[in-house]
Amino acid sequence: MELFELTTALINIESVTGHERACAEYLGGYLAGRSFEVVHQPVSRDRANVYARIGKPDVVLSTHIDTVPPFIPARDDAELIYGRGACDAKGIIAAQIAAAERLLSENVTDFGLLFLVGEETTSDGAREANLHPPGSRYMINGEPTENKLVLGSKGNLRLEIRAHGRMAHSAYPQLGESAIEKLVDVLVDLRKVPMPRDPLLGTATLNVGVISGGRAPNVVPDHASAQIVIRTVDSSDEIRRHIAEVVGGRCECEFIRDTPPLHMEKLDGYETDVVAFTTDLPSLSRWGRPVLLGPGSISVAHTERECVAKADLVKAVELYCRLVRELKKP
Repeated sequence: MELFELTTALINIESVTGHERACAEYLGGYLAGRSFEVVHQPVSRDRANVYARIGKPDVVLSTHIDTVPPFIPARDDAELIYGRGACDAKGIIAAQIAAAERLLSENVTDFGLLFLVGEETTSDGAREANLHPPGSRYMINGEPTENKLVLGSKGNLRLEIRAHGRMAHSAYPQLGESAIEKLVDVLVDLRKVPMPRDPLLGTATLNVGVISGGRAPNVVPDHASAQIVIRTVDSSDEIRRHIAEVVGGRCECEFIRDTPPLHMEKLDGYETDVVAFTTDLPSLSRWGRPVLLGPGSISVAHTERECVAKADLVKAVELYCRLVRELKKP
């Protein structure tokens, strides 16, 4: 299947996190029909990674199957392919498969492909894959980096804060205890916590992404919660300590994910960049030295206008082939 057709076909298979099965089965069948030895790595019920190899891989190309919601079907014009996953990361899957097919046609062997579930949430697919390393020396991960080689990526500290109160009629608030007011007070204080800075990665950032709670406008709320992501630039120990001090006994705090930042090596002859997002790479430490590069721009990922340029997909195929050839050298 041609590169653009494969990208479109993958976009049109809905695979929001937790619902990757259909896309994983499609990929497994596609690769098995092209001389790859394919293994489905179970992650949870009805969910599995897809690992395909030729020989004993010393370099593996990888990205993720899952997308954020909502599903957006594919469409294209002369220059762009649109749809959910176009750049994050269905187009990358297609480019990596096209690169693998080209390498096979050139009699290059001993490389692999790893397509993972769950990257958009907790990297559970990557963590499962890390229990089954193939002995590879390099892991080339694909994310939308505008085809630039990434020298560093921020980490991801995800937490949930929960507040509890007591319901009452809103006309008599003194009879109740507002969980929302408790939560708001904590969030205001959290936003004042100083964020660490790294010379390469810049300053850590905090985003309050989801707030929920309450029962009705005329009821003093007895519950409220907030989901927060901090893009870290070093160890999370200091930020965790600050959070614990701010929250104190006012609310409950649960840390859901803590993925560390990465500093990666520079390779000659590639455009380079530093990114603020997090990838599966920190959870794939046993698959080899990390390399990060992919087509598309993070500025349109996770948006209603997600797209990838066809020219960038073609360039990515060239870059992936080049990386595999260079990294396979002794």
